[in-house]
Amino acid sequence: MYITTERNGGRMTVKLDGKLDAVTALELDKVMAKSLDDVTELTIDLKNLHYIASAGLRILLKTQKRMQLQGQMIVVNIQRDVRTIMEMTGFSTLLTLEEEDSKPFSVSF
Repeated sequence: MYITTERNGGRMTVKLDGKLDAVTALELDKVMAKSLDDVTELTIDLKNLHYIASAGLRILLKTQKRMQLQGQMIVVNIQRDVRTIMEMTGFSTLLTLEEEDSKPFSVSF
């Protein structure tokens, strides 16, 4: 997994690329632990994250709890498979997720 961070004052974006499993969750935890000082707005971009394990969900929840004390966190660009895992585990109600754009309903025959 690749982790990239972009910081602009109190705003930070963390982009995850690949799979967030038990091994890579430890790496993400280290990045978050040392990078969140003075951050008031955190965006976690999952556009290129294709899998998340329970260890990854735990790190996101841990980070969300920390950010509630110092600002806010939002998770954006969630891939369908990752969103499904979040919904099945109940994490979609624990994390602040960007809502998907409402698309018009249409049926083709």
